[in-house]
Amino acid sequence: MPTGLASCQIEFLDSRHLMDSGGNLDASQVFPVVDLNAEPIDQNFLPGMSELSIRAINQISHLRKHPKGTVLFFEGDTTSGVYVLFEGRANVLTANTEGKTLILRVALPGDVLGLNSVLAGMSHAVTVETIQACQFAFIAREDFLKFVKEHSDACLYFAQRLGRDCHAAYDVIRSMCNPVSTRLARFLLSCCANGHENEGVVRAYVVLTHETIAQRIGCSRETVSRTLSDFKRKGVAELVGTTLLVHDPVALECLSVS
Repeated sequence: MPTGLASCQIEFLDSRHLMDSGGNLDASQVFPVVDLNAEPIDQNFLPGMSELSIRAINQISHLRKHPKGTVLFFEGDTTSGVYVLFEGRANVLTANTEGKTLILRVALPGDVLGLNSVLAGMSHAVTVETIQACQFAFIAREDFLKFVKEHSDACLYFAQRLGRDCHAAYDVIRSMCNPVSTRLARFLLSCCANGHENEGVVRAYVVLTHETIAQRIGCSRETVSRTLSDFKRKGVAELVGTTLLVHDPVALECLSVS
């Protein structure tokens, strides 16, 4: 059985003091931006782009570093540009009218954040918050649009990135139709990708609260706690502190496809 490691923890900001008189949030006020003198973008990081396109994108990119817990932009913010993630990880979040948060995905190096909003000419549809110290290449909206118009290979590259993002969003939507036990089982299996197995028990390191797991699978914290208790009672899996113990991997896999 493949095993796994998950070690991300979200820390939400109290951003009420950042609201303007109209009740809007300005993500640029959350943390200062630090400009870096770093290596330029190369073809290893943006495979498929020509040297001409790489040179052009380096001329319009601004490398920035943000600490853990930085909100790059809030859902509903005016779109200022795209962020190409170089180092670290960030949560891509959305919330319903009741304020319930859902983590749509975890952005990894190579992901382009804000791409759909820039191309559509609309405000941001999600919130992005770093869960580690991150480094980004920021490209202002007008510069980016001009760049993709003039460089067909870059246009294709970013179109493919957007297509992958769409498919990932469809997977999230489809998963919401499954019972919570199925969603939780799939999440726990994903945490076992790089863990280790000893005498039939899979161990993985998981630094996630029940609340954060609930945000990842789209349910309440109470439901996660109740379902984990049920898994433990059935001898399938349990979460002990920061250690995930999967006692019956086969049963967990069966739950993930039911």
